[in-house]
Amino acid sequence: MQENQPHKSLDDVHESVEVHKGKSKFRRMLSFFGPAYLISVGYMDPGNWATDLAGGSQFGYTLLWVLLMSNLMALLLQSLCTRLGIVRGKDLAQCNREIYPKRMNFVLYVLAELAIAACDLAEVLGMAIGLNLLFGIDIIWGVLISFVDTFLLLYLQRLGMRKLELFIVGTVTVIGLCFLVEMFFAQPDLGEVAKGFIPSLPNNAALYIAIGIIGATVMPHNLYLHSALVQTRKINKDSPSIRKALKYNFFDSAIALNLAFFVNAAILILAAAVFHKRGMHDVAELQDAYHLLGTTLGSAWAPKLFAIALILAGQSSTITGTLAGQIVMEGYLRLRISPLLRRLITRLLAIIPAVIVILIYGDKEVGQMLIFSQVLLSMQLAFAVIPLIHFVSDKEKMGEFAIGFFKKSISWLIAAIIAVLNFKLVYEEAKGWLKSSPSVLLDGLILAGAFGLLVLLVMTLIYPWLLKRRAVKADVHRAFEDLVFYEAPAFNTVVLALDFSRSDEKVVSQALRLPAQRSKLVLTHIVESAAVKYIGHQSDDYETRGDMAQLKQYADYFVARGYEVSYELGYNNRVKAIKDLCHKYQADLLIVGSHGHKGWKDIVFGETVNKLRHAVKIPVLIAQ
Repeated sequence: MQENQPHKSLDDVHESVEVHKGKSKFRRMLSFFGPAYLISVGYMDPGNWATDLAGGSQFGYTLLWVLLMSNLMALLLQSLCTRLGIVRGKDLAQCNREIYPKRMNFVLYVLAELAIAACDLAEVLGMAIGLNLLFGIDIIWGVLISFVDTFLLLYLQRLGMRKLELFIVGTVTVIGLCFLVEMFFAQPDLGEVAKGFIPSLPNNAALYIAIGIIGATVMPHNLYLHSALVQTRKINKDSPSIRKALKYNFFDSAIALNLAFFVNAAILILAAAVFHKRGMHDVAELQDAYHLLGTTLGSAWAPKLFAIALILAGQSSTITGTLAGQIVMEGYLRLRISPLLRRLITRLLAIIPAVIVILIYGDKEVGQMLIFSQVLLSMQLAFAVIPLIHFVSDKEKMGEFAIGFFKKSISWLIAAIIAVLNFKLVYEEAKGWLKSSPSVLLDGLILAGAFGLLVLLVMTLIYPWLLKRRAVKADVHRAFEDLVFYEAPAFNTVVLALDFSRSDEKVVSQALRLPAQRSKLVLTHIVESAAVKYIGHQSDDYETRGDMAQLKQYADYFVARGYEVSYELGYNNRVKAIKDLCHKYQADLLIVGSHGHKGWKDIVFGETVNKLRHAVKIPVLIAQ
């Protein structure tokens, strides 16, 4: 069922994990386990904690059924993602690019990036709060410290996908153990816990928190991520192998998401048993929960375990956000950048707003930023769920693995619930912003944004039906048939950039390959003496005169071999001087030498070649 296409999700780890094909079913099943654990950390990130704490402190155990319902919804949606990735061999972002129009895809991409940035913001704040509570580090310094984990992710990626998965499994296990001990301290009423799984909503405030729990539980970036991560397993493409992969991945999702459910339920139960029971009905801030745990439970370990779990939740969740960012960028834009740059961009999008708000308003606004991050996530969720259901329902593309009527009906019901509840949450937040808005212009922007989201949602829903599934090839490369080839003119005028080092040997050797009868050579060297920096080409110092004399030696060497040669010095700015010279002589080719150094030496000695490649509009030959 795999579709032919050159671009793979997470190309560096695609099909990098071997699946055991021996007789042991247990070992075979274990080789599929891992992707869902990376997904599960998104379901227990610090953004969830605030809604769980609020629900437990205000309504006791009453909203446990909402957590269970959210978990079941998440399990179905994640199983649809694994189905899409395994059967079609494409992730959700790539499938969106295949179906939706170019401009619409760009908007969907921007929304996905906003969701990832919002999720990363929650993780940054959660980790900063945890460091503050455990070690007394200021929130703003905690935010800046979180920048360091950029390099942890890169190190784990270098070790391989399996090692990265084991790291996440380890952190999830420690988080679960922390809350297991917390349950021992809190000693909740098990009878009341059981009643909490009976659906009920005491009032509108409970409905609002229930919406927040659902919005914080089902993460949009996880849908993109899971459809790509399952492709790290190397499986056969026949129907029996695909069926086994779907089954084992469902087991993986069920176990991992149930662990996430345990953590979220434990937070709500902890808040209910400790705070609600004692009449503390307004505990929603993570800091308040930390300080109150110690005084109410009488154990110094209770708040410390809470803070440790919070730090680990923030740390592990941030890893998955970066991978999701890589997937949406490559899938929507066909743009592949280095993992380091991708990580820096994602983290800066979270850190810069956090630092600005903390500097202006102080630590008291951290809780509001967490809530704002969850609102942004809620806005994007429906735009990921609806296309997903369209794709896995497509019998033409999915064949025998397209979902049936029953699963399709349940999926669309979940999509409707998510869309209605999350838009209600967005509506309530927008209404609050409108009340406090200082200007009519800002009111108009908020209303226009809300209306635009509604129109986009309708288009996301109906476009695949209107299109009649007329697929557009979505390869990362342009089709061969679309390319136009033509015979380029000969290299008549060639600029040689010389620096009077050993690298000139390679530059001259390449130039000598050109026919002397048809080639005009233009030799240049860039003078960068202290005097040149102030008076430019008017300089006539010792270095400038020596450079001109040496450049003439090169020219004489070529003239003796029958070449037509011009030569002149450039001054100060290497890239600009060489670019101007190429334009002046209307050059057809530029030959430059490479020193062969890289990394920190590029920073120390300067690195001209890459800048030149982008500055000039002619072919550049790097002699090395």
